[in-house]
Amino acid sequence: MSKKVTRRVFLKKMFSSFFVAIASGAGGYVYAREVEPKMLKIYNYTFRHRSIPRGFDGFKIVQFSDTHLGFQYNLTQFEKLISKINSLKPDIIFFTGDLMDNPNKFSETDKIAPLLSRLTAPFGKFSIYGNHDHGGYGSDIYMKIMEQSDFTILQNQSHEIRLLDGSKIYIAGIDDAMLGKPDISKAVSRIPKNAFTILLSHAPDLADAASSFNIHLQLSGHSHGGQVQIPFFGALITPPFAEKYIEGFYKIGNSKQLTLYVNRGLGTTRMPYRFLSLPELTVFTLSTDL
Repeated sequence: MSKKVTRRVFLKKMFSSFFVAIASGAGGYVYAREVEPKMLKIYNYTFRHRSIPRGFDGFKIVQFSDTHLGFQYNLTQFEKLISKINSLKPDIIFFTGDLMDNPNKFSETDKIAPLLSRLTAPFGKFSIYGNHDHGGYGSDIYMKIMEQSDFTILQNQSHEIRLLDGSKIYIAGIDDAMLGKPDISKAVSRIPKNAFTILLSHAPDLADAASSFNIHLQLSGHSHGGQVQIPFFGALITPPFAEKYIEGFYKIGNSKQLTLYVNRGLGTTRMPYRFLSLPELTVFTLSTDL
């Protein structure tokens, strides 16, 4: 029995063909392949919540995601990114998955850890698995690189961030939804009930499940913001587990208790284009809601 083609799928295919036709002519193709993928947009947000301890007021988080090294994003761009992140003087750094596009076929894996090691943040560097980090027999390759770079991989685990005054927040991280075994319950099991908690999940659509737990902010990637955006239509490509939440902020849960932020990432995959979906680096400054 043939699968019924929905109107949305039909329109996506139609607009995809339209985009390719437009981009193949003149400047559209050059912009989408050579210009926008090399751009970088830095977003600065203040995140306020009453559960944030006063000692963490002004605490700066930098999130980067989805570099997909080896497909279109290269080590020269990566090195510039490292310098840019350090110039922001983050208190803590989060990488939300998909370091290499195809780990076992990337020929310069030995050059990644020395670059990532340059990143400095007084309260640590944390990462999670994305689907491409597991793919291509990449799980062990990714783990080795991140450990050599002094990143803590959170795979259904949590970590306490404690200040000298004794105030604490918690970071939880889960495995990838497509090729891993994410377990939110396990990840948050050791976190005190009323503690301010940030969840790192490569897949944004797991926010619906995360909203059932005491999680205040979820940071995700995976979607690439659709990678190609069609005016008046939206994202052209929405991968599994990033079909509902595609980019930017969302309020999740019955009482909107969870804030989700979906980072568009830096690299590309499957097709080497970005159109109206700029690569991004995101800075969050915590603020106590008084």
